[in-house]
Amino acid sequence: MSRPIRVLVVDDSATMRALIIDVLRSDPDLQVIGQAADPIEARTAIKELNPDVVTLDIEMPNMNGLEFLERLMRLRPIPVVMVSTLTQRGADISVAALALGAIDCIGKPVVGGGEGFRELAAKVKAAAQARMQPAAAAAPPAPPASDYRPSGAVVAIGASTGGVEALIKIISTFPANCPPTVITQHMPVTFTASLAARLDRLSAPSVSVAQDDDELRVGHVYLAPGDRHLRVNGGRVLRCALADDGPISGHKPSVDALFASVAAAVGAKAVGVILTGMGKDGAAGLLSMREAGAATIGQDQDTSVVFGMPRAAFEIGAVQRQLALPRIAAATLTAASTTPGAR
Repeated sequence: MSRPIRVLVVDDSATMRALIIDVLRSDPDLQVIGQAADPIEARTAIKELNPDVVTLDIEMPNMNGLEFLERLMRLRPIPVVMVSTLTQRGADISVAALALGAIDCIGKPVVGGGEGFRELAAKVKAAAQARMQPAAAAAPPAPPASDYRPSGAVVAIGASTGGVEALIKIISTFPANCPPTVITQHMPVTFTASLAARLDRLSAPSVSVAQDDDELRVGHVYLAPGDRHLRVNGGRVLRCALADDGPISGHKPSVDALFASVAAAVGAKAVGVILTGMGKDGAAGLLSMREAGAATIGQDQDTSVVFGMPRAAFEIGAVQRQLALPRIAAATLTAASTTPGAR
């Protein structure tokens, strides 16, 4: 039997630390090896205890969690699950943490209500499987909008664990006249608006949370809300369609739901991209896109935080090209352009 996953809990509230520890200790696969009340204590504990995963509060004395995370990722990368208040400020900082390399985030429950931590143990176990990445090679610069010629193709992207950092690297290199792009990223509904806003600030295209009946337009990127499936409806004009039906492939929003709809509505005039993430959501949908004639790309193992979704897609033959993250944006843009031989 493999040893339990060793966890360090960092939070300035003794009450919150006790709640987190109680939830983690209820899972036999997890072992809480220590706790810290601030980043200074956490730094010492990490050196002495060498944990597999750290749960990290955001707002703490002496040094805030975001500053500590940035130093940690630079000097001693380790899987981190952020524990955030479910406020707009908490959501903005959580997305910033994910962009810095945190593996996942979870909202703090109301004290006395451990129900809000149902997924904590699962998130910690997923984080323990993550490959901590060294600084990635710089992506090629975006082509100027004046030089880029979109072909009318639609780009569909699916991601989960580690996806925020990957999406920022990809979308921030898209030109202002990029192909219409639809994205499903597994994340809490409270965080999706913050992610869209962050991508919008960092990118030349316009990035927003998808609204029902949005028309897919060149230069626009549409992000699935955290509590609705995003699909593309066909016809003379392609539009976003949001649905509140149950989880698909274990997720809501589901990458499979998005990819299958693009295969049906767009067919060969599409590019599908599956990025880092746990599980296999998106594999079947990407296969349906490839079978419909679309170009399909999967992130490779070396640059995936978790090589679950891309692996599942590759193993069933859904991936046409498997690429390192820094190469994905350029390959996607080329496949969705009028450049001869783009595919």
